[in-house]
Amino acid sequence: MPSIDSPPTAIGCPIPANTPHAVSVTLPSWSATVAYEEGQEWVVSKMKSGYPRFFYHELIQQLCALVASRYSNGDERSLIFPSYTVACQCREFVQRRTETKPTPQVRVVEITIPGPGEAAISIAAVLFPPSEAGVVKQFWQHTGDGISSRLAEYALAALQAEPKMAAPASRPNTLPRSFRRYARNIETEPAAEPVEAENEKSREFGTYLEERFGRNLDTSFHRQAKVALRRRIAGTLDDSVDLSQVLQSEPQQSSRSANGLTEEDVFMYPCGMSAIYHAHQLLLAAFEPAKSVCFGFPYIDTLKILEKWGPGCVFYGRGECDQLDELEALLASGERIMALFCEFPSNPLLKCADLDRISALASKYNFLVVVDETIGNFLNIHVLDKCDIVVSSLTKIFSGDSNVMGGSLVLNPASPHYETLKKTLAATYEDNLFFEDAIFLERNSRDFASRIVRVNTNAEALADMLLANELIKAVYYPKYGSTNKFYEARKAENGGYGGLLSIEFHDPEHAVLFFDRVRAAKGPSLGTNFTLLCPYTILAHYLELDWAAQYGVHKDLVRISVGLEPTDELVASFNETLKSLTAQ
Repeated sequence: MPSIDSPPTAIGCPIPANTPHAVSVTLPSWSATVAYEEGQEWVVSKMKSGYPRFFYHELIQQLCALVASRYSNGDERSLIFPSYTVACQCREFVQRRTETKPTPQVRVVEITIPGPGEAAISIAAVLFPPSEAGVVKQFWQHTGDGISSRLAEYALAALQAEPKMAAPASRPNTLPRSFRRYARNIETEPAAEPVEAENEKSREFGTYLEERFGRNLDTSFHRQAKVALRRRIAGTLDDSVDLSQVLQSEPQQSSRSANGLTEEDVFMYPCGMSAIYHAHQLLLAAFEPAKSVCFGFPYIDTLKILEKWGPGCVFYGRGECDQLDELEALLASGERIMALFCEFPSNPLLKCADLDRISALASKYNFLVVVDETIGNFLNIHVLDKCDIVVSSLTKIFSGDSNVMGGSLVLNPASPHYETLKKTLAATYEDNLFFEDAIFLERNSRDFASRIVRVNTNAEALADMLLANELIKAVYYPKYGSTNKFYEARKAENGGYGGLLSIEFHDPEHAVLFFDRVRAAKGPSLGTNFTLLCPYTILAHYLELDWAAQYGVHKDLVRISVGLEPTDELVASFNETLKSLTAQ
Protein backbone atom coordinates (compact mmCIF):
# COMPACT_ATOMS: atom_id res chain seq x y z
CA MET A 1 0.00 0.00 0.00
CA PRO A 2 1.45 3.45 -0.93
CA SER A 3 2.84 5.65 1.83
CA ILE A 4 1.76 9.25 2.25
CA ASP A 5 5.05 10.09 3.95
CA SER A 6 7.55 9.65 1.13
CA PRO A 7 6.38 11.17 -2.17
CA PRO A 8 9.14 12.20 -4.59
CA THR A 9 10.03 15.89 -4.21
CA ALA A 10 12.90 16.58 -6.64
CA ILE A 11 11.92 18.54 -9.73
CA GLY A 12 11.90 16.26 -12.77
CA CYS A 13 11.95 13.05 -10.73
CA PRO A 14 9.85 10.30 -12.31
CA ILE A 15 6.63 9.34 -10.53
CA PRO A 16 6.95 6.63 -9.33
CA ALA A 17 10.61 7.24 -8.54
CA ASN A 18 13.24 4.89 -10.05
CA THR A 19 10.81 3.82 -12.77
CA PRO A 20 12.41 4.00 -16.24
CA HIS A 21 9.06 4.25 -18.05
CA ALA A 22 7.16 6.37 -15.53
CA VAL A 23 4.11 8.18 -16.83
CA SER A 24 4.21 11.14 -14.43
CA VAL A 25 6.94 13.52 -13.30
CA THR A 26 7.45 15.58 -10.17
CA LEU A 27 6.54 19.26 -10.22
CA PRO A 28 6.58 19.71 -6.44
CA SER A 29 5.34 23.28 -6.09
CA TRP A 30 2.96 25.73 -7.69
CA SER A 31 5.85 27.92 -8.78
CA ALA A 32 7.64 24.96 -10.37
CA THR A 33 4.53 24.17 -12.39
CA VAL A 34 4.29 27.76 -13.61
CA ALA A 35 8.01 27.76 -14.43
CA TYR A 36 7.63 24.52 -16.39
CA GLU A 37 4.82 26.05 -18.45
CA GLU A 38 6.92 29.15 -19.07
CA GLY A 39 9.98 27.13 -20.02
CA GLN A 40 12.15 28.52 -17.23
CA GLU A 41 15.59 26.96 -17.10
CA TRP A 42 15.60 26.16 -13.37
CA VAL A 43 12.82 23.65 -14.01
CA VAL A 44 13.18 22.63 -17.65
CA SER A 45 16.86 21.74 -17.26
CA LYS A 46 15.95 19.18 -14.60
CA MET A 47 13.18 17.46 -16.58
CA LYS A 48 14.49 14.00 -17.41
CA SER A 49 10.99 12.60 -17.93
CA GLY A 50 7.44 13.84 -18.35
CA TYR A 51 3.95 12.87 -19.41
CA PRO A 52 4.61 10.92 -22.62
CA ARG A 53 2.34 12.88 -24.98
CA PHE A 54 3.89 16.18 -23.89
CA PHE A 55 7.50 15.19 -23.32
CA TYR A 56 9.85 13.13 -25.48
CA HIS A 57 11.31 10.44 -23.23
CA GLU A 58 15.11 10.25 -23.19
CA LEU A 59 15.04 6.89 -24.98
CA ILE A 60 12.80 8.33 -27.70
CA GLN A 61 15.19 11.25 -28.11
CA GLN A 62 18.09 8.82 -28.48
CA LEU A 63 16.24 6.79 -31.09
CA CYS A 64 15.29 9.89 -33.04
CA ALA A 65 18.91 11.06 -33.02
CA LEU A 66 20.11 7.66 -34.19
CA VAL A 67 17.58 7.50 -37.03
CA ALA A 68 18.30 11.08 -38.08
CA SER A 69 22.04 10.30 -38.21
CA ARG A 70 21.35 7.47 -40.66
CA TYR A 71 18.52 8.74 -42.84
CA SER A 72 18.29 12.55 -42.73
CA ASN A 73 19.24 14.88 -45.55
CA GLY A 74 21.19 17.77 -44.09
CA ASP A 75 19.63 19.20 -40.96
CA GLU A 76 16.37 17.18 -41.02
CA ARG A 77 15.06 16.04 -37.67
CA SER A 78 13.21 12.82 -37.05
CA LEU A 79 10.32 11.65 -34.91
CA ILE A 80 9.35 7.99 -34.70
CA PHE A 81 5.88 6.48 -34.96
CA PRO A 82 4.70 2.88 -34.55
CA SER A 83 3.62 2.37 -38.16
CA TYR A 84 4.07 3.70 -41.68
CA THR A 85 0.38 4.65 -41.80
CA VAL A 86 0.61 6.82 -38.70
CA ALA A 87 3.79 8.47 -39.96
CA CYS A 88 2.04 9.32 -43.23
CA GLN A 89 -0.85 10.83 -41.24
CA CYS A 90 1.69 12.98 -39.42
CA ARG A 91 3.19 14.11 -42.74
CA GLU A 92 -0.27 15.04 -44.03
CA PHE A 93 -1.00 16.97 -40.83
CA VAL A 94 2.24 18.95 -41.11
CA GLN A 95 1.63 19.79 -44.76
CA ARG A 96 -1.92 20.89 -43.94
CA ARG A 97 -1.14 22.88 -40.79
CA THR A 98 2.27 24.40 -41.56
CA GLU A 99 2.65 28.16 -41.81
CA THR A 100 5.88 27.80 -43.80
CA LYS A 101 5.74 28.87 -47.46
CA PRO A 102 6.40 27.10 -49.73
CA THR A 103 5.20 23.92 -48.04
CA PRO A 104 8.30 22.16 -46.70
CA GLN A 105 9.28 18.65 -47.69
CA VAL A 106 8.44 16.00 -45.11
CA ARG A 107 9.64 12.44 -45.68
CA VAL A 108 8.67 9.08 -44.21
CA VAL A 109 11.10 6.19 -43.82
CA GLU A 110 9.86 2.75 -42.76
CA ILE A 111 12.25 0.69 -40.62
CA THR A 112 11.86 -3.02 -39.92
CA ILE A 113 13.38 -4.59 -36.81
CA PRO A 114 13.22 -8.14 -35.42
CA GLY A 115 10.22 -8.85 -33.21
CA PRO A 116 9.39 -11.61 -30.74
CA GLY A 117 9.76 -15.10 -32.15
CA GLU A 118 9.57 -15.14 -35.95
CA ALA A 119 7.75 -11.80 -36.19
CA ALA A 120 9.09 -8.49 -37.38
CA ILE A 121 8.19 -5.02 -36.14
CA SER A 122 7.89 -2.01 -38.43
CA ILE A 123 8.32 1.51 -37.18
CA ALA A 124 8.43 4.68 -39.25
CA ALA A 125 10.37 7.91 -39.03
CA VAL A 126 9.00 11.27 -40.08
CA LEU A 127 11.91 13.40 -41.32
CA PHE A 128 11.22 17.13 -41.34
CA PRO A 129 13.01 20.49 -41.33
CA PRO A 130 13.56 22.12 -37.91
CA SER A 131 10.99 24.82 -38.74
CA GLU A 132 8.20 22.20 -38.49
CA ALA A 133 9.14 20.76 -35.08
CA GLY A 134 6.22 22.49 -33.38
CA VAL A 135 3.63 21.21 -35.83
CA VAL A 136 5.02 17.68 -35.65
CA LYS A 137 4.78 17.82 -31.88
CA GLN A 138 1.15 18.92 -32.15
CA PHE A 139 0.40 15.70 -34.02
CA TRP A 140 2.29 13.65 -31.43
CA GLN A 141 0.43 15.31 -28.55
CA HIS A 142 -3.08 15.47 -30.00
CA THR A 143 -3.25 11.98 -31.48
CA GLY A 144 -1.26 10.05 -28.87
CA ASP A 145 0.09 7.92 -31.69
CA GLY A 146 3.79 8.28 -30.96
CA ILE A 147 5.90 5.30 -29.98
CA SER A 148 6.20 4.35 -26.34
CA SER A 149 9.48 4.59 -24.44
CA ARG A 150 9.59 0.77 -24.22
CA LEU A 151 9.30 0.47 -27.99
CA ALA A 152 12.02 3.11 -28.32
CA GLU A 153 14.26 1.10 -25.99
CA TYR A 154 13.58 -2.06 -27.99
CA ALA A 155 14.19 -0.37 -31.35
CA LEU A 156 17.38 1.30 -30.14
CA ALA A 157 18.77 -2.04 -29.08
CA ALA A 158 17.87 -3.67 -32.38
CA LEU A 159 19.28 -0.86 -34.53
CA GLN A 160 22.45 -0.55 -32.48
CA ALA A 161 22.95 -4.29 -32.82
CA GLU A 162 23.00 -4.15 -36.63
CA PRO A 163 26.60 -4.81 -37.73
CA LYS A 164 26.12 -3.04 -41.05
CA MET A 165 25.25 0.31 -39.44
CA ALA A 166 27.29 2.00 -36.75
CA ALA A 167 25.51 3.82 -33.97
CA PRO A 168 26.43 7.47 -33.27
CA ALA A 169 29.69 7.75 -31.40
CA SER A 170 28.05 9.59 -28.49
CA ARG A 171 25.85 6.60 -27.60
CA PRO A 172 27.10 3.24 -26.29
CA ASN A 173 26.64 0.64 -29.03
CA THR A 174 25.11 -2.02 -26.82
CA LEU A 175 21.86 -3.61 -25.80
CA PRO A 176 20.01 -1.99 -22.87
CA ARG A 177 19.67 -4.40 -19.97
CA SER A 178 15.90 -4.69 -20.17
CA PHE A 179 16.21 -5.65 -23.85
CA ARG A 180 18.20 -8.73 -22.88
CA ARG A 181 14.92 -10.34 -21.82
CA TYR A 182 14.24 -10.70 -25.55
CA ALA A 183 17.69 -11.90 -26.58
CA ARG A 184 16.56 -15.46 -27.24
CA ASN A 185 14.06 -14.13 -29.79
CA ILE A 186 16.44 -11.82 -31.67
CA GLU A 187 18.73 -13.15 -34.35
CA THR A 188 21.22 -10.28 -34.30
CA GLU A 189 23.79 -10.11 -31.51
CA PRO A 190 24.60 -7.00 -29.45
CA ALA A 191 27.93 -5.27 -29.86
CA ALA A 192 30.50 -6.11 -27.23
CA GLU A 193 31.26 -2.64 -25.91
CA PRO A 194 30.10 -2.47 -22.26
CA VAL A 195 27.86 0.23 -20.88
CA GLU A 196 29.14 2.56 -18.20
CA ALA A 197 28.86 1.02 -14.75
CA GLU A 198 26.78 3.86 -13.31
CA ASN A 199 24.19 3.75 -16.14
CA GLU A 200 24.02 -0.04 -15.87
CA LYS A 201 23.44 0.11 -12.11
CA SER A 202 20.67 2.69 -12.49
CA ARG A 203 18.93 0.72 -15.24
CA GLU A 204 19.26 -2.50 -13.27
CA PHE A 205 17.60 -0.87 -10.22
CA GLY A 206 14.76 0.47 -12.36
CA THR A 207 14.27 -2.89 -14.00
CA TYR A 208 14.14 -4.53 -10.59
CA LEU A 209 11.38 -2.18 -9.48
CA GLU A 210 9.33 -2.78 -12.63
CA GLU A 211 9.74 -6.55 -12.37
CA ARG A 212 9.47 -6.62 -8.60
CA PHE A 213 8.72 -9.71 -6.60
CA GLY A 214 10.12 -11.94 -9.34
CA ARG A 215 7.28 -11.24 -11.79
CA ASN A 216 9.54 -11.13 -14.83
CA LEU A 217 7.69 -10.82 -18.11
CA ASP A 218 7.75 -13.58 -20.69
CA THR A 219 7.27 -11.99 -24.10
CA SER A 220 5.99 -15.27 -25.55
CA PHE A 221 2.67 -14.45 -23.84
CA HIS A 222 2.10 -11.14 -25.63
CA ARG A 223 -0.83 -12.49 -27.68
CA GLN A 224 -2.47 -13.92 -24.57
CA ALA A 225 -1.92 -10.62 -22.76
CA LYS A 226 -3.82 -8.69 -25.42
CA VAL A 227 -6.68 -11.20 -25.41
CA ALA A 228 -6.83 -11.01 -21.62
CA LEU A 229 -6.92 -7.22 -21.78
CA ARG A 230 -9.72 -7.16 -24.33
CA ARG A 231 -11.74 -9.66 -22.30
CA ARG A 232 -11.15 -7.75 -19.08
CA ILE A 233 -12.38 -4.55 -20.73
CA ALA A 234 -15.36 -6.41 -22.22
CA GLY A 235 -16.17 -7.79 -18.78
CA THR A 236 -15.85 -11.39 -19.99
CA LEU A 237 -12.61 -12.53 -18.33
CA ASP A 238 -12.45 -14.90 -15.39
CA ASP A 239 -9.35 -13.55 -13.65
CA SER A 240 -8.65 -16.95 -12.14
CA VAL A 241 -7.59 -18.16 -15.61
CA ASP A 242 -3.81 -18.40 -15.93
CA LEU A 243 -2.40 -16.22 -18.70
CA SER A 244 -0.88 -19.26 -20.40
CA GLN A 245 -4.38 -20.76 -20.72
CA VAL A 246 -6.33 -17.67 -21.74
CA LEU A 247 -6.56 -18.61 -25.42
CA GLN A 248 -8.08 -21.99 -24.55
CA SER A 249 -10.54 -20.65 -21.95
CA GLU A 250 -14.13 -19.72 -22.69
CA PRO A 251 -15.07 -16.08 -22.09
CA GLN A 252 -17.81 -15.32 -19.58
CA GLN A 253 -20.99 -13.42 -20.32
CA SER A 254 -20.21 -9.70 -20.23
CA SER A 255 -20.79 -7.84 -16.99
CA ARG A 256 -21.15 -4.55 -18.87
CA SER A 257 -24.38 -2.86 -19.90
CA ALA A 258 -24.49 -3.85 -23.59
CA ASN A 259 -25.96 -7.22 -24.48
CA GLY A 260 -23.76 -9.42 -26.63
CA LEU A 261 -20.51 -7.58 -25.94
CA THR A 262 -17.38 -9.67 -26.57
CA GLU A 263 -13.66 -9.12 -26.87
CA GLU A 264 -14.18 -8.74 -30.64
CA ASP A 265 -15.80 -5.38 -29.93
CA VAL A 266 -12.75 -4.09 -28.03
CA PHE A 267 -9.88 -2.40 -29.86
CA MET A 268 -6.56 -1.47 -28.24
CA TYR A 269 -4.52 1.70 -28.79
CA PRO A 270 -1.21 3.12 -27.52
CA CYS A 271 -3.02 5.54 -25.14
CA GLY A 272 -6.43 6.96 -24.36
CA MET A 273 -6.05 10.00 -26.59
CA SER A 274 -5.13 7.69 -29.45
CA ALA A 275 -8.43 5.87 -28.89
CA ILE A 276 -10.30 9.20 -29.06
CA TYR A 277 -8.42 10.30 -32.18
CA HIS A 278 -9.14 7.01 -33.92
CA ALA A 279 -12.79 7.07 -32.86
CA HIS A 280 -13.07 10.39 -34.68
CA GLN A 281 -11.11 9.07 -37.67
CA LEU A 282 -13.39 6.02 -37.73
CA LEU A 283 -16.49 8.21 -37.93
CA LEU A 284 -14.97 10.36 -40.68
CA ALA A 285 -14.22 7.21 -42.68
CA ALA A 286 -17.52 5.43 -42.05
CA PHE A 287 -20.00 8.29 -42.48
CA GLU A 288 -20.43 11.48 -44.43
CA PRO A 289 -18.18 13.97 -42.61
CA ALA A 290 -19.88 16.74 -40.68
CA LYS A 291 -19.16 18.82 -37.62
CA SER A 292 -19.00 17.07 -34.26
CA VAL A 293 -20.21 18.35 -30.91
CA CYS A 294 -17.92 18.49 -27.88
CA PHE A 295 -20.30 18.55 -24.91
CA GLY A 296 -18.88 19.69 -21.61
CA PHE A 297 -15.39 20.96 -20.78
CA PRO A 298 -13.09 18.17 -21.99
CA TYR A 299 -9.52 17.17 -21.51
CA ILE A 300 -7.63 19.58 -23.76
CA ASP A 301 -6.69 17.37 -26.72
CA THR A 302 -10.17 15.97 -27.35
CA LEU A 303 -11.32 19.43 -28.38
CA LYS A 304 -8.16 19.94 -30.45
CA ILE A 305 -8.82 16.70 -32.36
CA LEU A 306 -12.38 17.71 -33.21
CA GLU A 307 -11.24 21.18 -34.28
CA LYS A 308 -8.16 20.21 -36.34
CA TRP A 309 -9.46 17.17 -38.21
CA GLY A 310 -12.62 17.02 -40.28
CA PRO A 311 -15.22 19.79 -40.76
CA GLY A 312 -14.86 21.22 -37.26
CA CYS A 313 -16.59 21.31 -33.90
CA VAL A 314 -19.47 22.89 -32.02
CA PHE A 315 -18.37 23.38 -28.41
CA TYR A 316 -20.78 23.43 -25.47
CA GLY A 317 -18.20 24.01 -22.77
CA ARG A 318 -20.42 24.18 -19.68
CA GLY A 319 -22.14 20.85 -20.38
CA GLU A 320 -25.34 21.85 -18.57
CA CYS A 321 -28.95 20.98 -19.41
CA ASP A 322 -29.60 24.41 -20.94
CA GLN A 323 -26.85 23.67 -23.45
CA LEU A 324 -28.65 20.49 -24.44
CA ASP A 325 -31.60 22.79 -25.12
CA GLU A 326 -29.31 24.84 -27.37
CA LEU A 327 -28.12 21.69 -29.14
CA GLU A 328 -31.68 20.49 -29.69
CA ALA A 329 -32.64 23.87 -31.16
CA LEU A 330 -29.61 23.71 -33.47
CA LEU A 331 -30.58 20.24 -34.67
CA ALA A 332 -34.23 21.22 -35.10
CA SER A 333 -33.12 24.10 -37.33
CA GLY A 334 -31.70 21.58 -39.78
CA GLU A 335 -28.03 21.60 -38.75
CA ARG A 336 -26.47 18.17 -39.17
CA ILE A 337 -23.83 16.82 -36.83
CA MET A 338 -21.85 13.62 -37.22
CA ALA A 339 -21.24 12.81 -33.55
CA LEU A 340 -21.31 14.07 -29.99
CA PHE A 341 -18.25 13.51 -27.79
CA CYS A 342 -18.40 13.84 -24.00
CA GLU A 343 -16.66 12.65 -20.85
CA PHE A 344 -18.52 10.92 -18.05
CA PRO A 345 -17.70 12.44 -15.62
CA SER A 346 -15.69 15.31 -17.06
CA ASN A 347 -12.13 16.29 -16.22
CA PRO A 348 -11.55 18.38 -14.08
CA LEU A 349 -15.05 19.51 -13.00
CA LEU A 350 -16.52 16.01 -12.67
CA LYS A 351 -19.79 16.99 -14.36
CA CYS A 352 -22.04 14.35 -15.90
CA ALA A 353 -24.06 14.78 -19.07
CA ASP A 354 -27.67 13.64 -19.36
CA LEU A 355 -26.90 10.54 -21.42
CA ASP A 356 -30.56 9.50 -21.61
CA ARG A 357 -31.49 12.75 -23.33
CA ILE A 358 -28.38 12.72 -25.53
CA SER A 359 -29.18 9.17 -26.62
CA ALA A 360 -32.75 10.20 -27.48
CA LEU A 361 -31.49 13.16 -29.52
CA ALA A 362 -29.01 10.91 -31.32
CA SER A 363 -31.82 8.55 -32.34
CA LYS A 364 -34.04 11.40 -33.50
CA TYR A 365 -31.39 13.32 -35.44
CA ASN A 366 -29.19 10.42 -36.53
CA PHE A 367 -25.82 11.21 -35.01
CA LEU A 368 -23.43 9.00 -33.06
CA VAL A 369 -22.40 9.33 -29.41
CA VAL A 370 -18.85 8.76 -28.14
CA VAL A 371 -18.34 8.68 -24.38
CA ASP A 372 -14.98 8.84 -22.61
CA GLU A 373 -15.44 6.81 -19.41
CA THR A 374 -11.86 7.17 -18.12
CA ILE A 375 -12.81 9.06 -14.97
CA GLY A 376 -15.85 6.96 -14.11
CA ASN A 377 -14.53 3.59 -15.38
CA PHE A 378 -16.70 0.66 -16.30
CA LEU A 379 -16.75 -0.90 -12.82
CA ASN A 380 -18.38 2.22 -11.36
CA ILE A 381 -20.68 3.26 -14.20
CA HIS A 382 -22.57 1.74 -17.13
CA VAL A 383 -22.61 4.02 -20.18
CA LEU A 384 -22.11 1.71 -23.15
CA ASP A 385 -25.84 1.09 -23.67
CA LYS A 386 -26.39 4.84 -24.10
CA CYS A 387 -23.80 5.44 -26.80
CA ASP A 388 -22.22 3.94 -29.90
CA ILE A 389 -18.57 4.00 -28.83
CA VAL A 390 -16.88 4.11 -25.43
CA VAL A 391 -13.23 5.18 -25.18
CA SER A 392 -10.96 5.03 -22.17
CA SER A 393 -7.41 5.71 -21.08
CA LEU A 394 -6.03 2.46 -19.68
CA THR A 395 -3.01 4.45 -18.50
CA LYS A 396 -5.06 5.64 -15.55
CA ILE A 397 -6.82 3.57 -12.87
CA PHE A 398 -7.08 0.46 -15.06
CA SER A 399 -3.27 0.20 -14.82
CA GLY A 400 -2.68 2.21 -11.65
CA ASP A 401 1.07 1.69 -11.56
CA SER A 402 1.83 4.79 -13.66
CA ASN A 403 4.42 2.95 -15.73
CA VAL A 404 2.66 2.18 -19.02
CA MET A 405 0.31 3.85 -21.51
CA GLY A 406 -2.69 2.29 -23.21
CA GLY A 407 -6.17 3.01 -24.50
CA SER A 408 -9.29 1.19 -25.63
CA LEU A 409 -12.24 1.71 -27.94
CA VAL A 410 -15.37 -0.37 -27.36
CA LEU A 411 -18.26 -0.70 -29.81
CA ASN A 412 -21.80 -1.09 -28.55
CA PRO A 413 -23.11 -4.21 -30.35
CA ALA A 414 -26.67 -2.89 -29.95
CA SER A 415 -25.90 0.37 -31.75
CA PRO A 416 -27.80 0.89 -35.02
CA HIS A 417 -24.42 1.85 -36.53
CA TYR A 418 -22.58 -1.20 -35.22
CA GLU A 419 -22.21 -3.08 -38.52
CA THR A 420 -20.91 -0.01 -40.34
CA LEU A 421 -18.42 0.74 -37.58
CA LYS A 422 -17.25 -2.86 -37.35
CA LYS A 423 -16.80 -3.17 -41.12
CA THR A 424 -14.81 0.08 -41.28
CA LEU A 425 -12.58 -0.97 -38.39
CA ALA A 426 -11.95 -4.31 -40.09
CA ALA A 427 -10.52 -2.39 -43.05
CA THR A 428 -8.62 0.35 -41.20
CA TYR A 429 -7.61 -0.80 -37.70
CA GLU A 430 -3.93 -1.14 -36.79
CA ASP A 431 -2.86 -2.68 -33.51
CA ASN A 432 -0.07 -0.30 -32.51
CA LEU A 433 0.05 -1.21 -28.82
CA PHE A 434 3.62 -2.44 -28.32
CA PHE A 435 3.71 -6.01 -27.07
CA GLU A 436 5.70 -5.29 -23.90
CA ASP A 437 3.36 -2.42 -23.01
CA ALA A 438 0.46 -4.86 -23.37
CA ILE A 439 2.15 -7.31 -21.02
CA PHE A 440 2.65 -4.60 -18.38
CA LEU A 441 -0.94 -3.41 -18.77
CA GLU A 442 -2.27 -6.92 -18.33
CA ARG A 443 -0.18 -7.54 -15.24
CA ASN A 444 -1.06 -4.19 -13.68
CA SER A 445 -4.79 -4.56 -14.29
CA ARG A 446 -5.28 -7.97 -12.65
CA ASP A 447 -6.29 -6.34 -9.36
CA PHE A 448 -8.24 -3.51 -11.01
CA ALA A 449 -11.53 -4.49 -9.35
CA SER A 450 -10.16 -4.56 -5.79
CA ARG A 451 -8.26 -1.31 -6.27
CA ILE A 452 -11.42 0.47 -7.43
CA VAL A 453 -13.14 -0.37 -4.15
CA ARG A 454 -10.31 1.15 -2.10
CA VAL A 455 -10.02 4.24 -4.30
CA ASN A 456 -13.78 4.84 -4.18
CA THR A 457 -13.73 4.65 -0.38
CA ASN A 458 -10.73 6.95 -0.02
CA ALA A 459 -11.98 9.58 -2.44
CA GLU A 460 -15.44 9.76 -0.91
CA ALA A 461 -14.02 10.13 2.60
CA LEU A 462 -11.60 12.83 1.45
CA ALA A 463 -14.27 14.69 -0.54
CA ASP A 464 -16.66 14.70 2.44
CA MET A 465 -13.96 16.12 4.71
CA LEU A 466 -12.99 18.82 2.21
CA LEU A 467 -16.61 19.79 1.60
CA ALA A 468 -17.07 20.49 5.31
CA ASN A 469 -13.95 22.69 5.60
CA GLU A 470 -14.62 26.43 5.79
CA LEU A 471 -11.59 27.29 3.63
CA ILE A 472 -12.95 25.36 0.67
CA LYS A 473 -15.21 27.21 -1.75
CA ALA A 474 -16.17 24.21 -3.91
CA VAL A 475 -15.56 20.48 -4.18
CA TYR A 476 -16.11 19.03 -7.62
CA TYR A 477 -16.99 15.36 -7.30
CA PRO A 478 -19.72 13.18 -8.88
CA LYS A 479 -21.42 12.68 -5.52
CA TYR A 480 -22.32 16.38 -5.34
CA GLY A 481 -23.71 19.08 -7.59
CA SER A 482 -26.47 19.59 -10.12
CA THR A 483 -25.38 16.71 -12.36
CA ASN A 484 -25.20 14.09 -9.59
CA LYS A 485 -28.60 12.71 -10.68
CA PHE A 486 -27.13 11.82 -14.09
CA TYR A 487 -24.26 9.97 -12.43
CA GLU A 488 -26.65 8.10 -10.16
CA ALA A 489 -28.65 7.04 -13.22
CA ARG A 490 -25.59 5.32 -14.69
CA LYS A 491 -23.96 4.14 -11.45
CA ALA A 492 -23.33 0.39 -11.25
CA GLU A 493 -25.01 -1.57 -8.46
CA ASN A 494 -21.77 -1.89 -6.49
CA GLY A 495 -20.09 1.16 -7.98
CA GLY A 496 -18.70 4.23 -6.31
CA TYR A 497 -17.86 7.77 -7.36
CA GLY A 498 -14.34 7.20 -8.63
CA GLY A 499 -11.01 8.55 -7.48
CA LEU A 500 -10.89 12.06 -8.96
CA LEU A 501 -12.01 15.33 -7.39
CA SER A 502 -11.10 19.00 -7.70
CA ILE A 503 -11.25 21.82 -5.18
CA GLU A 504 -11.31 25.61 -5.10
CA PHE A 505 -10.49 27.80 -2.10
CA HIS A 506 -12.21 31.04 -1.13
CA ASP A 507 -8.74 32.62 -1.03
CA PRO A 508 -6.66 31.71 -4.13
CA GLU A 509 -3.47 32.08 -2.07
CA HIS A 510 -4.64 29.18 0.07
CA ALA A 511 -4.67 27.02 -3.05
CA VAL A 512 -0.97 27.72 -3.59
CA LEU A 513 -0.05 27.16 0.06
CA PHE A 514 -2.13 24.00 0.30
CA PHE A 515 -0.61 22.54 -2.84
CA ASP A 516 2.94 23.32 -1.75
CA ARG A 517 2.50 21.89 1.76
CA VAL A 518 0.37 18.78 1.34
CA ARG A 519 2.24 15.45 1.58
CA ALA A 520 1.49 13.76 -1.72
CA ALA A 521 3.01 13.20 -5.13
CA LYS A 522 2.61 16.22 -7.41
CA GLY A 523 2.60 16.06 -11.18
CA PRO A 524 0.52 15.31 -14.28
CA SER A 525 -1.74 12.28 -14.85
CA LEU A 526 -4.40 10.67 -12.66
CA GLY A 527 -5.74 7.26 -11.66
CA THR A 528 -2.49 6.28 -9.97
CA ASN A 529 -2.28 3.84 -7.05
CA PHE A 530 -0.87 6.74 -5.00
CA THR A 531 -2.52 10.12 -4.41
CA LEU A 532 -1.39 12.64 -7.02
CA LEU A 533 -2.14 16.38 -7.19
CA CYS A 534 -1.72 19.09 -9.78
CA PRO A 535 -2.77 22.73 -10.26
CA TYR A 536 -4.81 21.53 -13.19
CA THR A 537 -5.61 24.74 -15.05
CA ILE A 538 -2.03 25.98 -14.79
CA LEU A 539 -0.75 22.69 -16.17
CA ALA A 540 -3.32 22.15 -18.93
CA HIS A 541 -4.40 25.67 -19.94
CA TYR A 542 -1.63 28.09 -18.93
CA LEU A 543 -1.78 29.99 -22.21
CA GLU A 544 -5.59 30.20 -22.17
CA LEU A 545 -6.52 30.81 -18.53
CA ASP A 546 -9.24 33.35 -19.31
CA TRP A 547 -10.78 31.02 -21.89
CA ALA A 548 -10.90 28.14 -19.38
CA ALA A 549 -12.40 30.40 -16.71
CA GLN A 550 -15.42 31.04 -18.97
CA TYR A 551 -16.40 27.44 -18.36
CA GLY A 552 -15.77 27.38 -14.61
CA VAL A 553 -12.24 26.00 -14.79
CA HIS A 554 -10.41 28.63 -12.74
CA LYS A 555 -6.67 29.09 -12.50
CA ASP A 556 -6.50 28.27 -8.78
CA LEU A 557 -8.23 24.90 -9.11
CA VAL A 558 -6.40 21.96 -7.50
CA ARG A 559 -7.12 18.50 -8.91
CA ILE A 560 -6.68 15.49 -6.64
CA SER A 561 -6.36 11.93 -7.90
CA VAL A 562 -6.87 9.72 -4.86
CA GLY A 563 -4.82 6.55 -4.34
CA LEU A 564 -4.73 3.44 -2.17
CA GLU A 565 -3.29 4.90 1.04
CA PRO A 566 -4.93 4.01 4.38
CA THR A 567 -8.12 6.09 4.47
CA ASP A 568 -7.68 7.57 7.95
CA GLU A 569 -4.06 8.53 7.30
CA LEU A 570 -4.90 10.15 3.98
CA VAL A 571 -7.77 12.21 5.38
CA ALA A 572 -5.76 13.19 8.47
CA SER A 573 -2.81 14.31 6.35
CA PHE A 574 -4.96 16.57 4.18
CA ASN A 575 -6.77 17.91 7.24
CA GLU A 576 -3.46 18.77 8.90
CA THR A 577 -2.43 20.76 5.85
CA LEU A 578 -5.71 22.68 5.88
CA LYS A 579 -5.26 23.49 9.57
CA SER A 580 -1.79 24.85 8.87
CA LEU A 581 -3.33 27.44 6.55
CA THR A 582 -5.40 28.93 9.36
CA ALA A 583 -2.59 28.77 11.92
CA GLN A 584 -0.26 31.20 10.18
